[in-house]
Amino acid sequence: MSNALFDTAPDFSQPIAVLKHCHDRIRKQLQTLQNLIGHLPRHGADVDAQKAAQAVLKYFNNAAHLHHEDEEQNLLPMLRATARDADASLLAELAPGILAGHEQMDRDWTIIKTQLEQIANGTSATLSASDVAHFCDSYAAHMVVEETHIATMARRLFSAEQMAQLGSAMQVRRGITPDLPHSQVPEQQTAAVSNTVADGVVLADLRLDYGRASLTEQDVLDDPIDQFGKWFEEAMHAKVNEPNAMSVATVDADGKPSSRIVLIKQYDQRGFTWYTNYASQKGQQLRGNPHAALLFFWSELERQVRIEGKVVQTAAEESDKYFYSRPVKSQIAAIASQQSAPIADREQMEANYDAAAAVSGEHPLRPAHWGGYRLDPVRIEFWQGRRSRFHDRIVYVKQADGSWVKERLQP
Repeated sequence: MSNALFDTAPDFSQPIAVLKHCHDRIRKQLQTLQNLIGHLPRHGADVDAQKAAQAVLKYFNNAAHLHHEDEEQNLLPMLRATARDADASLLAELAPGILAGHEQMDRDWTIIKTQLEQIANGTSATLSASDVAHFCDSYAAHMVVEETHIATMARRLFSAEQMAQLGSAMQVRRGITPDLPHSQVPEQQTAAVSNTVADGVVLADLRLDYGRASLTEQDVLDDPIDQFGKWFEEAMHAKVNEPNAMSVATVDADGKPSSRIVLIKQYDQRGFTWYTNYASQKGQQLRGNPHAALLFFWSELERQVRIEGKVVQTAAEESDKYFYSRPVKSQIAAIASQQSAPIADREQMEANYDAAAAVSGEHPLRPAHWGGYRLDPVRIEFWQGRRSRFHDRIVYVKQADGSWVKERLQP
């Protein structure tokens, strides 16, 4: 009566087929649940019933959630970034229900799981027919929607490169090392440690051909801040990993550049704002040369935004407002740390924090050396990855009268 947990599966080069295969395995486990409903009243929690319960538990505890994560973290975000017009409208209509369905099925599984665990160890022969029916019916209807609309849309819209990316993400989630291009290289190349990585893959061969979207002059808005807002919202909607993370590049008195990742806290027509220690390396460099460059890179959408301009400190009132909105422990950390200055060890850092906490109590005061910077942009470039490295680049340049002129750049 039990079902084999593993059977022959499609290759991950066919990720949509793999997802369908996952559905088929789920259907087998749902059928086992339904079989148990008829078996238990006649035979109780016998060996067959225990094995069946163990099989269902094993699958839904260890494998089913991976299928949900494939959809939530990869398939749906990729479709959101790719779908247009009627496809985008249909996706917007269906996706919330799919995500809500995942949550509901997880809750329903918790109820059934408790019953199955007792059957699996032979201590109970009770399995609620209504709970099983609700779980099976909900799951079956859910999978029909995904197969009818989501899988069909993905097959139609995704490029070969997107399919490869989806398949690789699914492999990683399952602890499988994805196949990389050009893994077979001449021995004399793999011997050079400086330009190779694991399995002899040459760094120069590590490339992913982009192809999710395009960017034309007609696509972009007239104002670059509005266009940035549009892309930022799309990055948020696609669940890009930390869409607010940006590189800040500064230059010291000798003309030597340095960069670091910080989190943007605000953007508007005045510019792009972040907060930090004014005495840090970037703060010292900005005092000597207020010109800086920002970079956002949203790999999931194959997009980057380059921003250049002059940096000024925000008003004390703005710095206060943000500082006091932070958690108290973060406020104390800003007081305790002399950012970028050397220190003997972690223990000394902890001691400095404890000392600052003892003095500050529950209401720390913003130190004068901590506050906001705002970059007033004069140049903003939007970059969309395209196939064969023939990328789309649209740049806006601010004019003397404050207006913006946009033009296309060659890749």
